[in-house]
Amino acid sequence: MGSWPKDVGIVAIEIIFPSQYVDQTELEEYDGVTAGKYTIGLGQQRMGFCSDREDINSLCLTVVKKLMEKHGIQYSDVGRLEVGTETIIDKSKSVKTVLMQLFEPHGVTDLEGVDTTNACYGGTAALFNAVQWVESSAWNGRYALVVAGDIAVYAKGSARPTGGAGAVAMLVGPNAPLVLDRGVRATYVKHAYDFYKPDLTSEYPTVDGKLSIQCYLSALDNCYQLFCKNVAKNYNTKVTLDYFDSVLFHSPYCKLVQKSLARLALNDFVNAPENKRQELFPGSEAYNNVSLSNSYFDRDLEKAFLGYSKEAFSKKTSPSLLIASQVGNMYTPSLYGGLVSLLISKDISQLAGTKVGLFSYGSGLAASLYTISVSKDCNEASPLFKLVSSLQQIKPLLQRRQKVAPEKFEANLELRERNCHKAPYEPSGSIDHFFPGTYYLTKIDDLHRRFYARIPVAANGHA
Repeated sequence: MGSWPKDVGIVAIEIIFPSQYVDQTELEEYDGVTAGKYTIGLGQQRMGFCSDREDINSLCLTVVKKLMEKHGIQYSDVGRLEVGTETIIDKSKSVKTVLMQLFEPHGVTDLEGVDTTNACYGGTAALFNAVQWVESSAWNGRYALVVAGDIAVYAKGSARPTGGAGAVAMLVGPNAPLVLDRGVRATYVKHAYDFYKPDLTSEYPTVDGKLSIQCYLSALDNCYQLFCKNVAKNYNTKVTLDYFDSVLFHSPYCKLVQKSLARLALNDFVNAPENKRQELFPGSEAYNNVSLSNSYFDRDLEKAFLGYSKEAFSKKTSPSLLIASQVGNMYTPSLYGGLVSLLISKDISQLAGTKVGLFSYGSGLAASLYTISVSKDCNEASPLFKLVSSLQQIKPLLQRRQKVAPEKFEANLELRERNCHKAPYEPSGSIDHFFPGTYYLTKIDDLHRRFYARIPVAANGHA
């Protein structure tokens, strides 16, 4: 048996998001809710949304083309392509096969992988599959390409402000600057109806909000406890929040992420010897007999551990929430939007050599907690420097988006709702606001076949 390729992980990463957004403060006023309900209660500032010119195919076409062009990747250098999405527009044909129109002109048709679906977890499953392919006997020496994309929209009501949209593409291979650690990954999967999409004629999910939060936190508890055991078994190391330099979470909304880090602090409290608890968590005597499984909605407990973890949140997690707060929940790309946010929110010298914890959750449910080791080498010729430098246009691009009034946002969602799965269909949305290089839908014919065009790329090759 041969040895594993060295340092398998993420070699390059790209993200795209809609060029239009609605301001959450304005949406609060428009919806007639208490000021701060969305901005403070949910932790959301802006929400990106798609017009009827955009679908899951156009998002994924855009992000793949952008990554390949920006990094100068030859299409023949990719041997696996897998898409994680829950935005289903066809019950048979995969989004991956649509992306093949980028590869076919280059004579590339030998690409393994198709679509992977389970709510917001599909992107992580695709990433794991890609890493495992590179580390397997099936690997042919080429890169794997992972695409995660979704359009998150909700029926009118309290869940609508937690929408969003976007796509992430990740190039996976050896000698990567972001290495997925072996032997420690923890996974938790069980049956639950917390969030699901049984109506195939609608974009909107069926959501049990309270159950969804309970499932998310329960999955986090279980994954963290198993992760601690795996690290202790394989590396004889005790895990607490101090083990991680950064901790990233799937982000349905930013406030839940803050509560999730507090939840890990609670797990550390439960795992600590009783005679050490007061030293680590002063004034916590009242919680000595706490049960993880019975504490999901204990407000006093939550408040206490939000306090205990406040400094850790500021250092380890807050930098990962830039895109989530500005774009919203992207479903499968959400966690990886957090990774991009971390990479553009810290100086490269602060990133080099660090350990990043990532928690991925998809309703229904499937979840994993794993870690990435960031390369120690950050000089200007290093893969890490190249990866981080390639993301420097993200912050300016967020500022270049077009703000849309809440009533126009509402009308846009009504248009999508009326024409969901309609064929034939001629989209009516403007293309004037799209960033250069964006693919968009031109028509759907009477056989439900979709056709796309692309906004020309600027002369300098940048969006």
